[in-house]
Amino acid sequence: MARRIIVDIFIPCFVDQLHPETGMSMVKVLERLGCEVNYNPNQTCCGQPAFNAGFFDEAREVANKFLDDFSNETSHYIVAPSASCVGMVRNAYQDIFVKSSKLVKYRAMQKKVYELTEFLTDVLRVTEVPGARLNGKATYHDSCSALRECHIKEGPRALLQGVQGLEMIEMEDTETCCGFGGTFAVKFESISVAMAEQKVENALATGADYIISTDSSCLMHLNGYIQKNKKPIKTLHIADVLASGW
Repeated sequence: MARRIIVDIFIPCFVDQLHPETGMSMVKVLERLGCEVNYNPNQTCCGQPAFNAGFFDEAREVANKFLDDFSNETSHYIVAPSASCVGMVRNAYQDIFVKSSKLVKYRAMQKKVYELTEFLTDVLRVTEVPGARLNGKATYHDSCSALRECHIKEGPRALLQGVQGLEMIEMEDTETCCGFGGTFAVKFESISVAMAEQKVENALATGADYIISTDSSCLMHLNGYIQKNKKPIKTLHIADVLASGW
């Protein structure tokens, strides 16, 4: 009998506070595919906001807590519905722990951290969630973190192609940043908004009903522009798409 895959889920701050349904969708999908899902309620942030803002001591404190919360002597995987957070743990933590006595512990954990879609395609080896259905047209946005930090591109598209009733259409400049970039959107508001406008207009040009991505941060930024300007398109996290229809 095949060994049951155990997954420890990490729920990013913004998903926890603003889009908890996306976290629940991830659990739903993982359990549908036969995984045993664990949630540690002591988990907090990955430390990315502090790290990107230059507060390295504070980021190190949060990273140490993350390491303690998710280090496990067994072979549990760590899965998050955010390439941004996964990129932080995989890449920035290397700088945080490079001269630390916890480096070996971190290296062991680093190998087990996955963004949801890459876990589905690279570990579970699936490109279709049974029963997933969403009627309409959609276009996919490559988040910078997914594409450039985690090298995720084809996996999400393959999963979306397996969703019944969903027609996928590529938009122009899909790999171009949406303009969020964390504090970038605050420090350079006008540039950030212009980038969101370009991304949304490219999506609208496809005739899509939905913009789908791996990252809620991008989607929140785009949805702010969409709502303010009353554009006829919606944003959806890929976890919510894969959990729909069943």
